[in-house]
Amino acid sequence: MPLIDIPAGHVGAIVTFLEMRERPRPRPMPESRGLRMVPWRSVDPDKYRTLFARVGGRWLWYSRLAMGDEALLGQIGEVHAVIDRRGIEIGIIELDFSSPGESTIRFLGLVPELAGKGLGAWLFAETLARAWRPGIERVKVNTCSLDHPAALPSYLKAGFEAVRRAFETFPDPRLAGLLPADVAPQLPLIG
Repeated sequence: MPLIDIPAGHVGAIVTFLEMRERPRPRPMPESRGLRMVPWRSVDPDKYRTLFARVGGRWLWYSRLAMGDEALLGQIGEVHAVIDRRGIEIGIIELDFSSPGESTIRFLGLVPELAGKGLGAWLFAETLARAWRPGIERVKVNTCSLDHPAALPSYLKAGFEAVRRAFETFPDPRLAGLLPADVAPQLPLIG
C-alpha cells in the first residue's frame, strides 16, 4: 500500500460522514449534573471564537477561527452553549437547518477537562433532541481522525450510519497562529 505524504506544515485526517435517517426511540434523558443548554439569540463573533477554541482546540478545530466576522456570521447555524452551575460556558453545539428536511450537527463538544466524566451522553442526547425537530427526516454529522477517540464510536452507537470517508489535509492551525502551539499534544508539530 502506498503512503500519501502530507506536506510539511500540514495535518492530515480521515473524515467520516455519518447520517441518521430515523428519529431515535424515546429514552430517559441522561443526568445533566447541573449542566444546561442555553441558545444564543445572537452570536458575538469574538465570544463564539473563544468558546470554539476552548472546546475544540485540543482536536484542532480551527475553521471558524480562520474566518473574518462577516464570513463567520454568514456560516454559523443555531448555537447553544453548555453552561455549568456557576454560569460558565463549558461546551457548545452548533446545528445547521439550511437544507429542507435535514439538520447537520456542525460542532458538538465540551471543554477537554470534562472528557471522561460521563457528561457526553447528556450532551449527545440534548443535541439529538434539538436536531430532530419537527419536519426533519435526516440528521448528518462528520467526524475525523483528529477528534476525540470516543466521537466516532459514540455516533455509531447512537444509530448514525457511516456513509462515506475522505482524506483531507490542511495547514496546521498551530503554525498559522490560530491555535497555541501546545494544544493537541497527541499530534506533534512538524513545520
